[in-house]
Amino acid sequence: MVVVWLVLGVVLLLFELHHLAFYALFGAVGSLAAAVVALFVPSAVGLQAGVAVGLAVVGVVAVRPLVSNAFAHRRGGHVARGVHGGLIGQQAVTLDTVGGAHLVGHVRLAGERWLAISGEGEAIPPHSTVVVTAVQGTTLVVWPLDIGGAQGIASPGSKDAPDGAGGSLG
Repeated sequence: MVVVWLVLGVVLLLFELHHLAFYALFGAVGSLAAAVVALFVPSAVGLQAGVAVGLAVVGVVAVRPLVSNAFAHRRGGHVARGVHGGLIGQQAVTLDTVGGAHLVGHVRLAGERWLAISGEGEAIPPHSTVVVTAVQGTTLVVWPLDIGGAQGIASPGSKDAPDGAGGSLG
């Protein structure tokens, strides 16, 4: 029975290393404790299971919140609002012509290539700076900030642009 508890403990530890949710960790601790009990009392399977479940429950209820908070504070980094919330408002550069829904193009944003469509429906030429105004699935809706230095083009926030936040070029 010792081998069964050890194998279960190792499997749960590997699962925990992959997910880092701190649930399987305490199941693994309980399983390893049950293996120790099995070394001394091999016939007491109920006691072994009780130790495993008891330690797992105590760990999840009492210790997991502390471990999760400590781990979250040490991770650092930027956390985006929602799934795509961190993309809205970011500037990108068009890689090819980006038009309306029937002329999907590409932009470079944060070093990655994204599908993009123009929020104004007009074609945006390659190498133009744009701002992300929405996300539709895996396609960014972009609005031109400049079109080769063209004058009079509306920017996000003008009366003609969605999500108004200010001004026009010109």
